[in-house]
Amino acid sequence: MRPASLLSLIGFITLIAATYCPMLRPFHLMNWNVYKLNQPYGMVIMLVGVIGILCTVLNQAKITRIAAWASLVLVVLLFIAAILKVKTTFSFIPFRGINGFLTKQIAFKWGWYVLFTGAGLSVIGALASKKRVYTEGK
Repeated sequence: MRPASLLSLIGFITLIAATYCPMLRPFHLMNWNVYKLNQPYGMVIMLVGVIGILCTVLNQAKITRIAAWASLVLVVLLFIAAILKVKTTFSFIPFRGINGFLTKQIAFKWGWYVLFTGAGLSVIGALASKKRVYTEGK
């Protein structure tokens, strides 16, 4: 296995492992992973990671590249959705001070770093594993 494919494989494995890491901690009571945030979306990220692992092992460069980019897009969309959800969770409260205090009680955790690292490694590995075209010299 080439180093670029190995990097892509490590990225997809990290992506799958990151779905179980803590992402949000509401009110310092419990930790939420991707499946607590949105279970169907977490399953889609898991499926893309498994497809990426299989295509990396089977040396399918084009599908691995598509899975790597899809994983990065899915992670970015999940992060944007989490930010918007946290900002609008307590918007029904008419008092700004209470709204701001409750919003600050929802903390982002270290799992986001792992999730972005996995998606980034898979994209870097997929881009680096492009097949080189050799031409014969005359």
